[in-house]
Amino acid sequence: MRLQGKTVIVTGASSGMGRCICERFVKEGAAVIAAARREDRLKELRESLQGEAGRLIPCVGDITTDETADKLFQMAEECGGLDCLINNAGVMDDMSPVGEISMERYRKVFALNVEAPLRLMQRAVNCFRRQDSGGSIINIASEGAFHTCAGAIYAASKAALIALTQNTAFMYMPEGIRCNAIVPGGFATEIASSMGTPNTAGYERAAKVIACGPQPGDPREIANAALFLTSDEASFISGEKLFVDGGWGAM
Repeated sequence: MRLQGKTVIVTGASSGMGRCICERFVKEGAAVIAAARREDRLKELRESLQGEAGRLIPCVGDITTDETADKLFQMAEECGGLDCLINNAGVMDDMSPVGEISMERYRKVFALNVEAPLRLMQRAVNCFRRQDSGGSIINIASEGAFHTCAGAIYAASKAALIALTQNTAFMYMPEGIRCNAIVPGGFATEIASSMGTPNTAGYERAAKVIACGPQPGDPREIANAALFLTSDEASFISGEKLFVDGGWGAM
């Protein structure tokens, strides 16, 4: 088991990539503090993992608040400390190009896609420094940060997350704190439902690129990538962008 004795925080844990990460990590021996707003989903996930090598610890709350952020790290402390933070939670925009964006949508997307990860990264870095044992942060970014397959707000939020990843990796390299980004392409998850009614002009433009991409991937591929980056096998990898996109980024 590659994560025996490790404690990991995973956000957006109730479905999609987050759920798959939790499942894989618990089976590899980790104590996974799973953050999401849907209590029923977290309860079902915990029950489904009974008897595995590790354990799932649900944390119901809104990660855009200090209250939930503090709660997550208190729970990690009760587990004996933190080894890895995985910022997976995210929300789509409505595919609007710059000329048609709404500032209300901008604030909503950046609150979850940028401010919440930053809030947790700050706490994680300071936690790792107090422990004096290094640690790992993994941010789930998106092909949309590099491609024309997303709306302006979503693309900007994921580009910001990648910038935070690389800056953090550089700043804390001497202290053994690693920070990497996983860059998914298209995956079969529930995130598209957060889009609502897409902007017609933006969606029609993006659809031309989406149509040329591979079929949607299985979220378990992201769990595999996260497992590698969390494990000791990736101890010399930091500041990297690991593309898991079926070759879409090569287009």
